[in-house]
Amino acid sequence: MAPITSAIHDQALAPVITHIDHVGIAVPDLDQAVDFYRRAFGVQVVHEEINEEQGVREAMLAVGDGFIQLLAPLRADSPIGRFLERQGPGIQQVAFGVDDVQDAARRLRAAGVRMLYEEAKTGTAGSLVNFAHPKDCGGVLIELVQAGGGH
Repeated sequence: MAPITSAIHDQALAPVITHIDHVGIAVPDLDQAVDFYRRAFGVQVVHEEINEEQGVREAMLAVGDGFIQLLAPLRADSPIGRFLERQGPGIQQVAFGVDDVQDAARRLRAAGVRMLYEEAKTGTAGSLVNFAHPKDCGGVLIELVQAGGGH
């Protein structure tokens, strides 16, 4: 059988992700967590915002070319509130940068990975995001991030 060399095959082999964008850590109190990371690790907040749709207050802390994202719930029934109730504070997700979140989600679906959203949603600093289901990713919630306005 001849090797497959079509453009479609080459595109399928191109990486979906471009870099590790951030690690999301669920915390019960954002101000206390930010204070801890500043004192213990010497990192600074480069962006902070409230995302009402996701029910979260968040801070991005720069670490080299990536970030630590601290996430505190605005309400108990938010995804972060439910995560804290089930598992307590800790790593909630790993986020990978992508060039095109819609294309990345399409390619993951084609590979049998369930996505949490049909269409991308607005994330931190105007980014576009979607999430790959943890049951399809070895128990890890994977966030896909297409850069927006920057952290």
